[in-house]
Amino acid sequence: MGSVQKKMKVSAFTFIKNGQILGYPFLESIMSILPIVDEFVVNVGESEDDTLELIKSINDKKIRIIQSKWNDNMQDKGYTYGQQKMIAQFNCTGDWAFYIEGDEVYHESELGQIKKSMKTHLNDPKVEALVFDFHHFYGNANSILNSSGWYRSEARIIKNSVRSYAPDGLFWLILNSNKIGRYPRAKKTGATCYHYGWVRTETQMNLKSSKVQKYWGKDPAIINYSQIDQSILEEFKGTHPKTVQEWLPKATGLYKADRNYKLTIKEKKYRILKRIEKLFRVDFSKKHFTLIR
Repeated sequence: MGSVQKKMKVSAFTFIKNGQILGYPFLESIMSILPIVDEFVVNVGESEDDTLELIKSINDKKIRIIQSKWNDNMQDKGYTYGQQKMIAQFNCTGDWAFYIEGDEVYHESELGQIKKSMKTHLNDPKVEALVFDFHHFYGNANSILNSSGWYRSEARIIKNSVRSYAPDGLFWLILNSNKIGRYPRAKKTGATCYHYGWVRTETQMNLKSSKVQKYWGKDPAIINYSQIDQSILEEFKGTHPKTVQEWLPKATGLYKADRNYKLTIKEKKYRILKRIEKLFRVDFSKKHFTLIR
């Protein structure tokens, strides 16, 4: 008789604090991938709103809630976010750990593709993580950003059997030794992450800035959506995930930036890079992973 193949177990995890008052679609985010995971670890920071109660209201047996208190003394390069991310990840028991941020949502039409990718690479020791392309919505739900200044793809699923840690909330490093970290070796899932962080109101974004910039050792920044290079905004022609459609602010047409806005030196550089990308079909955006063949 042949050996019985072990059933793949998938954990999802996230961390969230003040999700309600800061305008995160965190419930929509969780529910978007709930159908393809076996457990969902939610690390809820001590909040000033009903974030915890709202997560409890999902009332799904897959969800396991951890309550934490953030370290306000850690104000260096977002490491507090890395700490909270890893508190949740360290409580995952699956073969894969699927990280999702509170403003990220996945399309129901691609859930099968995501699960297939996990099954395909489960027993391949060369593959440590799985990568998604990103739609960064900006200003409204009809506009997406296309610039090498914004990451176009990122690892969001990692094997729970590799030694990984997060310097901040965005990405992982793999420890081959106790002293040196490297980006994970990864394959693309062929699916897309829908990122809605820059669709919420400017009031919510400015409140977020006032509450979280300190974790990067910075003063709060004033958020004004109109202060951006119009040339990097493109019309979104697809459909939004069903879970987030009611949450999305209603708007029509491409978001219009301030016509009198003066480009920064960085934005001028990214304009030049975009022309080179189009001409030579290359991608200069930052990648926190190493794609393998």
